[in-house]
Amino acid sequence: MRPSGRDLSEMRAVSIETGVTKHAEGSCLIKVGDTHVICTATIEDRVPPFIKGSGLGWVTAEYGMLPRSTTSRMRREASAGKQGGRTVEIQRLIGRSLRAGVDRVALGERQISIDCDVIQADGGTRCASITGGWVALRLAVNKLMKAGDVVTDPLVDPVAAVSCGIYAGQPVLDLDYPEDSEAGVDGNFVMTGSGRLIEVQMSAEGATYSRDQMNQLVDLAEKGVSELAEKQKAACA
Repeated sequence: MRPSGRDLSEMRAVSIETGVTKHAEGSCLIKVGDTHVICTATIEDRVPPFIKGSGLGWVTAEYGMLPRSTTSRMRREASAGKQGGRTVEIQRLIGRSLRAGVDRVALGERQISIDCDVIQADGGTRCASITGGWVALRLAVNKLMKAGDVVTDPLVDPVAAVSCGIYAGQPVLDLDYPEDSEAGVDGNFVMTGSGRLIEVQMSAEGATYSRDQMNQLVDLAEKGVSELAEKQKAACA
């Protein structure tokens, strides 16, 4: 039995509320169980120097956790003078993941920055950030298309992410913190809405795993991402 009482292949409750900030070109509050993340998208008429003049667009991301998003207060990284390694790794993952679903030629030479701020954490914050980040990106691109700044839709497929792992010897979908902290195997799966893999992060946290177990986790992830993609589409409709 999972601590939450969910079935092995059952997601936590997911909700996506759009238009949660006044100024951003796209924004949403995504809730995956007790993990809550605000995602915003900002359109900028510039690109990084390494692609300037190429005609290609760029999507990048930043990620952060509020001090009381966790059970005890975290020190703000700004007060430490630098970002931690975990933060840097996660925001690079978010950027890579979202770019995989973008036709950068169609986007044109502009940058869209996705900011993901975790206001409450209960496992799977990077996955929720990717899923909500795509919604914010979709809303921002909609504004570009409505204004006629972009002619062809550059978003080729929704991008979403979910965690899966081996908990108490069983493959489970969408780990919350009690499961994540005790899982023998932990994995994050980033996929397109059509089921194409973008990135897989899997590691043995306390036990090794077999090829069959890995395949079971991929199957669970495919189910979870399919459900998330439907939530994304409904939120952006």
